[in-house]
Amino acid sequence: MSEPASISAGIAGRYATAVFELAKDAKGLKALEADVEALGAALADSADLRSLIASPVYSRDDQAKAVAAIAKKMKLSATLANTMGLMASNRRLFVLPQLLAALRDLIAEEKGEVTADVTVAAPLTKAQETKLAASLKKTVGKTVNLNTTVDDSLIGGLIVKVGSQMIDTSIRSKLASLQNAMKEVG
Repeated sequence: MSEPASISAGIAGRYATAVFELAKDAKGLKALEADVEALGAALADSADLRSLIASPVYSRDDQAKAVAAIAKKMKLSATLANTMGLMASNRRLFVLPQLLAALRDLIAEEKGEVTADVTVAAPLTKAQETKLAASLKKTVGKTVNLNTTVDDSLIGGLIVKVGSQMIDTSIRSKLASLQNAMKEVG
């Protein structure tokens, strides 16, 4: 991990732990989970929001006012809204995507779930997703949520990442290993 990325992850981790513990103590994990999903969708959909959190052009006050308005409009919980306001006043709003990812991980861990990042060559059917999740549950021992992305450059097969484990059954990687083996022979 590069130094700026590790610093961002550290900052986000501290905020995430604080927000998670406050929500857990207030018995508001369900609301926090809904807020995290809604805010994550808003970040993915809005280039203006991504610009607001990343751009140094906006003053602390502008960011704080904008974040407060967004939180009010989205009806976010007070804990998350106040945290975002604090992050804006401390010029830490740029770590919001990492904060959301850390909160997702903490919530999933609390629920006994794990997220698997799955990259496939073609979209999976519901039956395939269910079968893959069941197979991973046997291996991992926890309920598995799939985060699926499509990458047609894989040609076929899939790549599954669960925690620090990675399983690559893509045709692209098999062709690459075959190419390396051919280079060693010649």
